[in-house]
Amino acid sequence: MSKRLHAMGSERYRDGFKPTLHDDLIDLPKRWKKSRLIFVNSMSDLFQDAVPDDFIRRVFSTMEACPQHTFQILTKRSERLRKIGASLPWPGNVWMGVSVEDARVIGRIPDLAAVAARVRFLSCEPLIGPLENLPLKGIHWVIVGGESGPGARPMNKQWVESIHRQCQYDSVPFFFKQCGGVRKDMTGRKLHGRTYDEMPCLTTIEPPLDMRLSLCGA
Repeated sequence: MSKRLHAMGSERYRDGFKPTLHDDLIDLPKRWKKSRLIFVNSMSDLFQDAVPDDFIRRVFSTMEACPQHTFQILTKRSERLRKIGASLPWPGNVWMGVSVEDARVIGRIPDLAAVAARVRFLSCEPLIGPLENLPLKGIHWVIVGGESGPGARPMNKQWVESIHRQCQYDSVPFFFKQCGGVRKDMTGRKLHGRTYDEMPCLTTIEPPLDMRLSLCGA
């Protein structure tokens, strides 16, 4: 996508996929009065090394100032998330997730569980290998999907069924996005003959300690 935007002459993608900071966009959500679901950095990673700590803190400050919106952040840099996460504000409208494509990166989950986000989720997409014995304590949502497009790596349905069983056992909402493949429109998004669109139930998620204190006026 970034290559396409670069080829189209988009000013914000003039450097292609090279990390570029858009300081002028940080405060943009403050102008939107109507509630929105905002996926932060959908084509990049807020916690990559090229992003300064101060820039990350400014992004979190904006999210904290915009309680009317819900922000979803997804990262593969879980170690940095854990390191800087202790010093970040975690308002209830920020959902934090990590990508877990196969067992090689399962260590990202404890890093995520260590931060004080009210909603912590796993994105197992593209799922390219089995994920057994997932440590789901402190995880509030799991998304699963197969890779799509030319050259897509195949996803074994048994991998999906295993994750679904684990979510059922630990009462974690399960969202099955797609089977994937070269023609995802042909493979659909059903598992066991039905779709799974479960979402976190915020009324049953205990807020972090600092949120409980603020709600109590302490």
